[in-house]
Amino acid sequence: MKLRDLAHSRTGDKGNTSNISVIAYRAEDYALLEATVTVERVRQHLGALVQGEVVRYALPGLGALNFVLTRALGGGVTRSLALDAHGKCLSSAILDLDI
Repeated sequence: MKLRDLAHSRTGDKGNTSNISVIAYRAEDYALLEATVTVERVRQHLGALVQGEVVRYALPGLGALNFVLTRALGGGVTRSLALDAHGKCLSSAILDLDI
């Protein structure tokens, strides 16, 4: 099963930092997300896309996890030559994680 089967995602950016929220479709799936979508798994899954730290914040009242990825946008919007300088594709990439 893929993460996208249980959750949706939103991203934001500030400089060279990406912010990814993973939000459970159903409240009863949140515990599984919290147990399986760890910092280590996210770092491994995104690989070389993230050059800095990965920090996870749990938001159980919202049924969501928030990940802050530093050095993840090739220098930031004004410096990167990437097609996706804002990192919007990272939300799709994280949803491809196997659960």
